[in-house]
Amino acid sequence: MDLKEKALDYHSKFKGKIATHVYQPITSRDELSLAYTPGVAEVSRAISQDKEKVYDYTIKSHTVGVITDGSAVLGLGNIGPEAALPVMEGKAALFKTFADIDAFPICLGTQDSQEIIKAVRLLAPVFGGINLEDISAPRCFEIEDSLQDLGIPVMHDDQHGTAVVCLAGLINAAKVVGKDLASLKVVISGAGAAGNAITKILTGKVADIVVIDSKGVINKSRTDLDPYKQRLVSSTNKYSIEGGLAEALVKADIFIGVSKAGLLTPEHIKLMNPDPIIFAMANPVPEIMPELAREAGAKVVASGRSDYPNQVNNSLAFPGIFKGALSVRAARITEKMKYAAALALAGLVPDPTEDKIIPGPFDPGIVDAVSKAVVSAI
Repeated sequence: MDLKEKALDYHSKFKGKIATHVYQPITSRDELSLAYTPGVAEVSRAISQDKEKVYDYTIKSHTVGVITDGSAVLGLGNIGPEAALPVMEGKAALFKTFADIDAFPICLGTQDSQEIIKAVRLLAPVFGGINLEDISAPRCFEIEDSLQDLGIPVMHDDQHGTAVVCLAGLINAAKVVGKDLASLKVVISGAGAAGNAITKILTGKVADIVVIDSKGVINKSRTDLDPYKQRLVSSTNKYSIEGGLAEALVKADIFIGVSKAGLLTPEHIKLMNPDPIIFAMANPVPEIMPELAREAGAKVVASGRSDYPNQVNNSLAFPGIFKGALSVRAARITEKMKYAAALALAGLVPDPTEDKIIPGPFDPGIVDAVSKAVVSAI
């Protein structure tokens, strides 16, 4: 049985991956009267007098809404809300598996940014946090930014989960090659959700960042940039490089790919400084296959794939980030929290090697380390 057949069989067995369960059985009239009427009225009355008590008496304290419009799902693109549902179910299953957080998939039947913002606002009373997922750029930036006043943490994981794990890996990769991260030049291929967030988290932590989109290097002479790419101009490309990937990679130390398969060649790697670091994270096929990158001289190689060492996997970050934020009822997830999470992840690999710069998803202690770091950063 191949992967396709196995995956379809896996999902059809129970018609999905998640279900609800009742904490306390309802097997008698007394239990029914407590769980529902008349007893539940007393709980509702208490919450109506003090809304903060909703965290004490309901699922809100430990529940996250996983919300998408199906516009940018995995490597599949704009496949719509129904086709996105198994992915959102999977995300909910990971929340429960790794952090014991109850999460519910919500796939919205609209791709209008204002309607999505309104829908999330209307749903927010139920949830302790909102995980935005698989929403295409640049709309994902507007949607996330517009929801930061909800009073509960709202995070677009495609942006910030990726950025946190990427930074953690880079901290340790720099140790492996014996270089100071703050002295390195980074080239980022991809200016969408992940590319923007990685740029933001690396700003001030490396010597220079050059970002490339499908039309070339982002610089101040470009007149075709949307507002979110324009924001990158002031913090990137210190030496006003123009051109494409080849021009950007000259004397670069790090390549980070969040773009498309096959974009990076061995010839490109040879333009970089000695012992280059390659994070080729396009999925399912990376910008360059890890074995080709190593043959071309790369010292450390990471990808988004589980069948190679150094998988940059969002599941290393988001369960612990939300667990920490929920535990203290944080109103939002800050840059300080994300940086603390990255340091915690990096610290779980005290002696990094070429093939081990970040933890694996089933390594012990990940969620606890990240959640404690997030709490300490508040």
